[in-house]
Amino acid sequence: MRDASGTGFAGNDARAGLGPARPALRIGSITAEVPVVLAPMAGITNAAFRRLCREHGGGLYVAEMVTSRALVERNPAAVRIVTFDDDEAPRSAQVYGVDPATVAAAVAIIVDEDRADHVDLNFGCPVPKVTRRGGGAALPWKRELFKRIVAAAVDAGAKRDVPVTIKMRKGIDDDHETYVEAGLVAQELGVAAVALHGRTAAQHYSGHADWEAIRTLKEAVTKIPVLGNGDIWSAEDAVAMIEQTGCDGVVVGRGCQGRPWLFADLEAAMRGSQERIRPDLRYVADTVYRHGELMAEFYGDEDKACRDLRKHMAWYFKGYPVGGEARRALAMVESLRQLRRTLDDLDLDSPYPGAAAEGQRGRAGTPKQPHLPYGWLDSRELTEEHRSRLAEAELDVSGG
Repeated sequence: MRDASGTGFAGNDARAGLGPARPALRIGSITAEVPVVLAPMAGITNAAFRRLCREHGGGLYVAEMVTSRALVERNPAAVRIVTFDDDEAPRSAQVYGVDPATVAAAVAIIVDEDRADHVDLNFGCPVPKVTRRGGGAALPWKRELFKRIVAAAVDAGAKRDVPVTIKMRKGIDDDHETYVEAGLVAQELGVAAVALHGRTAAQHYSGHADWEAIRTLKEAVTKIPVLGNGDIWSAEDAVAMIEQTGCDGVVVGRGCQGRPWLFADLEAAMRGSQERIRPDLRYVADTVYRHGELMAEFYGDEDKACRDLRKHMAWYFKGYPVGGEARRALAMVESLRQLRRTLDDLDLDSPYPGAAAEGQRGRAGTPKQPHLPYGWLDSRELTEEHRSRLAEAELDVSGG
């Protein structure tokens, strides 16, 4: 855990919901001592951000989603996604695909080339460019296709004892839920764990995650770990989810955007400790600069690193007294030198602002009619037209 001495740290926080220390998370042949998983997020969870999170706390850190076809075709960007730092362990990759043979080939590359210790399959992405081709959260509706993809991936991973897990949503919408059936099928096929985001594709990130669905899945799927995802903005949320649902661990996505120190809080909570990071502005600024350094190392290009870092600024400084001019400068930073200078001009002695810095990150949005292939919901089985169109879904969608 990162050193949190000084004003960035608060012990014995009165808000802390204490419970017993939580057991390690065992996924097949690998163990995460802290039962916390960083959700793969496109454009976010690259090697630089994963390292920054690891410097704060323990857990299982999953790389950005990689498209199976892009990996099989050796697209340089796809190969880069499944290239890990030498000291990153366990190494976790997430694969997206809609064709069983292509998914199997992608997993085989990861396994045979010793690129990762764990592979997750994406059945939860709700973005239109994925679901309108029948992928992501739309795919479990086609039960036979789902079975074939999962079985092919599990078989490919088994050759070298690499566990395969799945991450999914409740279903397409409230009238087309698939999560319990999918979880049971995955368990039967040898999947090592299942993670459920307690929203449907139609909800995107709006409203509240349905933790009751996570509890229902946990009660149905009893032979492998069940992980919960959705609305974990604090360590207390994670503890509450485990207590309310009985899940074996939590998956954290948007809650850590601009708050990599959340993993310090999560590790403390999972060990039964009340220690929490309550960062003053200096702590935040130092973390931002560290993020920039890691991004520059990752890209080997300082300009590209700073441009990528810009999107994180609003998340980092949420609730802090940073004026409009400074925010604009941070959102246009072009070099580490400029970044350091702009950060040093802030009132770094500003204390942790409390609730204003907490809570939801990013836009929740509103429910949306899912974009699906024409006639997708008419049957649980694939039509010949859908079979022919699924080839389009293997186009590279790794960026979203």
